[in-house]
Order: sequence, then C-alpha cells, then structure tokens
Amino acid sequence: MFPTPIAKQSRSRQLTYQTLLPVALILWLLPLIAVALFSIKPGSDFAAGNYWGWPSSFEGLTNYGKVFFESNMPRYLMNSVFITLPTVLGAIALSSMAGFALGIYKFKGNLLIFFMFIAGNFVPFQILMVPVRDLTISLGMYDSIQGLVLFHVAFQTGFCTLFMRNFIRALPFPLIEAARVEGVAEWRIFFFVVLPLMKPALAALAVLVFTFIWNDYFWAVVLTQGPSAQPVTAGITEFNSQFRAAYHLMSAGSIVAAFPPVAMFFLMQKHFIAGLTLGAVK
Repeated sequence: MFPTPIAKQSRSRQLTYQTLLPVALILWLLPLIAVALFSIKPGSDFAAGNYWGWPSSFEGLTNYGKVFFESNMPRYLMNSVFITLPTVLGAIALSSMAGFALGIYKFKGNLLIFFMFIAGNFVPFQILMVPVRDLTISLGMYDSIQGLVLFHVAFQTGFCTLFMRNFIRALPFPLIEAARVEGVAEWRIFFFVVLPLMKPALAALAVLVFTFIWNDYFWAVVLTQGPSAQPVTAGITEFNSQFRAAYHLMSAGSIVAAFPPVAMFFLMQKHFIAGLTLGAVK
C-alpha cells in the first residue's frame, strides 16, 4: 500500500536516488540560481547574451547599492512590512476566534457557516478584480496600505479559519469541560486553555500567511499604483523603463525581496513542521 522506504531498498536503487536527488534539486533551483547570477553581473552582459557564462565583471556591490540607495526599494520594503504584519495578526486573530466557535460550540448552522468559509477559498480571485477595485475606490482606500491590509485579511481569513477549526477539534475536549465545571468563563477558556495549545498551529499559520502576503503580486498591482503604497513585489517593476529593462537591478531587487520570507521560514522551521504534523499520528 505504501512505497518501501529508500533505506530498505536495494543498494542500486539507493545509489540511483542519491544521484538523481541533487540533479533534481539543481534543476528546481535553476531559476533562482539564474537570478542570483544576474544580480552580480553588469547590465551589458544581458545585452551581449552572456546568460550563464562567467560575469564580465563583478558588479554585485554596485547593483545592490543602486537597489538600496538609488531607487524606492527601501520604501517598497517598508510598505511590504506594513502590509504583511497587520494582515498576519488580523487574519490569525479572527480565524482563531472563528475556529474556536466553529470547533467547540454545536449550534444550528455551524456546518453551513463552516462551508461558507471553505467555499470562499474556491472562488478564483481573478474574477473579483473589478468589484474589489471598485469597492476600494468607493471606500476611499484605493492605492493605500489600509486597503491592501483590509482585503488581504478578508481573503486569508477563510483559509485560516479552516486550518484553525480543524486543529481545535483535534484538541482534548475534556480540558474544556473541566474548565467549565470549575466555572471558568468562555473567553478565559479561549485565552488560557485553548490558545496556549494552539501555539504550533499559530506558528505554522503565521509562516504560511506571511509568505502568501509578502509574495502577493496580483492584488499589489490591482489595488496600488505608486511607491506610496506598493509592496516590494510590485515595486521591482520600477527598474523597467520604456525602452530598456535593467534586468541586473531587477535580479538584485528580487533577491532582496525573497530574503524576508526565506528567513522567516528558517527561523520558524521547527514550529512550522510541528504545527503541520501535530495530530497526524495518534
């Protein structure tokens, strides 16, 4: 029913696996390797067709210096921080409370409300582009950080609620019953009994939502149009001009933009894995 672990297979299969795994990893990382390579090359190398060859000169310090000191990249990075952090906090806070209510209380319409949260995840966000843009304009939130935060929280809460509700339902219910017998208020049960047990799930969800929001490009382009509110994913296009694209600067900017979510994952890796696997084996 399940594949045999590689450690129990024949030596020839183990050698094949050990040989092909680095090759597959390199192929998977090839686009990132290309971007990192271009970030230290001069712009003339792209025009000359030197895509994979040795750089004609190493311009890493120059390219990254221009990204940080001769462009709006610092502003875009701060915009991404101001958009991502409130969104993560807002989505997790709302989904934790919604997940607690849907996972603990039994009432008429519980499953219907839960299915509505799930159904929202199946709506292609491209078809929402025009109505969401019109709504931000009517609310006076177009091209603003507040508008992006509001709609990111709204769109992420459905997935987060699905995650938190299923996690809370796996918790030992006798703990909650014991707290009720002792006369503990429901809000105290949530904050002092359930919430501490949800730390692995909260950490895993924080990493996922942080990555989703930081890497978002679609809504950044639809709901913003300038450096006053655009996040870094949309701000990288600033290095394009009408007749020429500075691919070496775009590559350097892409590496800078990719660093925060990668660092976030490695810092939270232990909690992230624990949150995804907790309850998988009983």
